[in-house]
Amino acid sequence: MTDIPLGEGTRAVRAGLPEPQQYEPTLPGPVFAAHFHLSGDPTGPYTYGRDSNPTWTHLERAIGELEAPGEDVHTVTFASGMAAISAVLMSQLRTGDAVVLPDDGYQALPLVREQLRAFGIEVRTAPTRDDSQLPLIDGARLLWIETPSNPGLDVCDVRRLVEAAHAAGALVAVDNTLATPLGQRPLDLGADFSVASDTKGMTGHGDILLGHVTCRDAERAAEVRRWRKVVGAIPGPMEAWLAHRSLATLPLRSDRQNATALALAEALALREDVTGLRYPGLPGDPSHKIAAQQMRRFGCVVSFVLPDRAHAERFLAALRLVDDATSFGGIRSTAERRGRWGGDDVPEGFIRFSVGAEDAEDLLADVARALDEAAAPAP
Repeated sequence: MTDIPLGEGTRAVRAGLPEPQQYEPTLPGPVFAAHFHLSGDPTGPYTYGRDSNPTWTHLERAIGELEAPGEDVHTVTFASGMAAISAVLMSQLRTGDAVVLPDDGYQALPLVREQLRAFGIEVRTAPTRDDSQLPLIDGARLLWIETPSNPGLDVCDVRRLVEAAHAAGALVAVDNTLATPLGQRPLDLGADFSVASDTKGMTGHGDILLGHVTCRDAERAAEVRRWRKVVGAIPGPMEAWLAHRSLATLPLRSDRQNATALALAEALALREDVTGLRYPGLPGDPSHKIAAQQMRRFGCVVSFVLPDRAHAERFLAALRLVDDATSFGGIRSTAERRGRWGGDDVPEGFIRFSVGAEDAEDLLADVARALDEAAAPAP
């Protein structure tokens, strides 16, 4: 890119682009190739499609420039967020090791816990809130942090946990999916790995599955990359190209979505039929103090609780501008009753609401109307 300090919007627009070449596109199209011309010893950058691909290279450079601007970091992209999560855990842990995981994190983590235990790895769990993982770190090989947590939106003090983990000889990985690098930079907070499902806010259009791992240590990155090769958890070239294209609008999307999420949280706070409201950007939120110290944006997800399952389902059915769908971070608002999946420890009326890029006035009006309809007694 350039040695001149750039704003995050400029950086996102230009991240990972190759040097200009006359008559060539600014962002080269996706490279679809299982193999490459290769004579003699296989020493070049591109040899076989499971090992490397020019389209991945551009995307990985772009993500690295957002994760740690101006620094030399290593990014490895994957076919999904779970592939990225699994790569860190499986590449760093061995039989007999101990790992500390959140017990209130992403819904698929319990499946990971089962698999790790089957491999003879000790799994310790604690909630995200109040830095509750702290007492479990001693003797562990790896600490896994998810902050803000999904779907409860609790926040932990990353710096404090990293300091304790490193003092105990443990590595630290942070799932940064909800915040994205524009909201929080785990590597700057001391983490060894920044991990994310780029299916969500990073790409923001709900049309691809992707994940990544970024770290400063070249040896750790090589271990993660080797795991990707062993299991073949590689991103498709088209998905990688679409992701790179989408990164250019990340600051625009984030600013719009975060501003509207705060406005929605403020509006929900005034309603008597809404309880359990969580949004780290609200000054009164239990996580706000710590979040404000380590986050630059608070995310697009708001969670709250309606009186019961039926009330929540009436609310979702009454929405006109919001899709009843899972996932989050997209330009179109989505909401769902998380209890329907059965894997989260949440009330039956718990709603995870992902704010999109609609006009705030329209979205808030739609939510208010839907809440009023859901609260009205049946005829």
